[in-house]
Amino acid sequence: MSFVARRLAALSTAMIFLAASGGSALSQKKYDTGATDTEIKIGNIMPYSGPASAYGVLGKTEAAYFRKINAEGGINGRKITFISYDDAYSPPKTVEQARKLVESDEVLLIFNSLGTANNAAIQKYMNAKKVPQLFVATGATRWNDPLNFPWTMGYQLNYQSEARAYAKYILKEKPNARIAVLYQNDDYGKDYLRGLKDGLGDKAASFIVSEDAYDISEPTIDSHIVKMKSVKADVFVDITGPKFAAQAIRKAAEIGWRPLHFLNSVSTSIGAVIRPAGPENAQGIISVAAVMDPLDPQWKDDPGMKAFDEFLAKDYPEGDRADLNVLNGFNVAQTLVHVLMQCGDNLTRENVMRQAANLKDFRTTNLLPGIAINTSPNDFAPIEQMRLKRFKGERWELFGPILSSEIGG
Repeated sequence: MSFVARRLAALSTAMIFLAASGGSALSQKKYDTGATDTEIKIGNIMPYSGPASAYGVLGKTEAAYFRKINAEGGINGRKITFISYDDAYSPPKTVEQARKLVESDEVLLIFNSLGTANNAAIQKYMNAKKVPQLFVATGATRWNDPLNFPWTMGYQLNYQSEARAYAKYILKEKPNARIAVLYQNDDYGKDYLRGLKDGLGDKAASFIVSEDAYDISEPTIDSHIVKMKSVKADVFVDITGPKFAAQAIRKAAEIGWRPLHFLNSVSTSIGAVIRPAGPENAQGIISVAAVMDPLDPQWKDDPGMKAFDEFLAKDYPEGDRADLNVLNGFNVAQTLVHVLMQCGDNLTRENVMRQAANLKDFRTTNLLPGIAINTSPNDFAPIEQMRLKRFKGERWELFGPILSSEIGG
């Protein structure tokens, strides 16, 4: 081999070596505030106290899941520091806690904070700061608005889509329905109500005979239930949080009012709602689901349910298997871990949002068969499919096909 040939061969070998080992210089590690070689700081705000404290188990479950991930080596070698604060379901307190997380704790992002009004209170702030407000724990349509709020993304079923599913069922099964609607007097309740009316179309005005709102400061909603029976409603659309949902189920049974009862999906936990209300009082209630119910025997041998049970046994033994919020926390935490894994060594806030908007047929361990998470730069609604379910005996039973609806903000 000539000298020139030997030099070319050596140069070629050097280039291959650079591509294999030194090429990472072209893709240096990138960090924003909240991320380092060893740590990823995640913020969270939950109602650990107050009228929506039943949802606090979401944050506790997520904390347990991140501890599990850390014990297994973390995210690409980085450990998660999960900082979760209580806002007592009070939007002004949410604002205070968000500022603390962003400006004092310097988190990379805020994840799965709960409440429609609560997240609405910090949405402009988060977007002005360009800090991800990721996978918020509310199904309001406003979280799917990437054009105006590119740093905010929803996660769960869309409230309006869910209410439209109920409207479609009513139109088919109760063509002469007399509907009573009870809803929480805030953006959460009004979003469901809007979806119901849209779904009923020109029948809404004649079908809805009672439209009543309650405030979360009320100790009981018993008087609302009595009023709804008095107008002879035979369909009850129940848009209430867990505490009030249990009250509504119990009071309706107590006064002998047995309408066709639709219960919003955020309050279908057997452990947190149905058992306190009395399963005998919940027979025939209809709702929707996107995830498996841990108490449904058909999932007993499913690998995903076995993974959930293993998590409870090993990492979160105090978790109530009957509380659907525990399963929901387990699954949304998986989704964040997947996004952070996709980020690789580019842990900038911009890349976190880019990866969150690039989920293709991703499945957590407990999504129902046929349901997958998909996002894009123009679609910030990860879960857009559901199935109807009916409470029978001691558990929920699925029925009907997979329903799909895509509604933007």
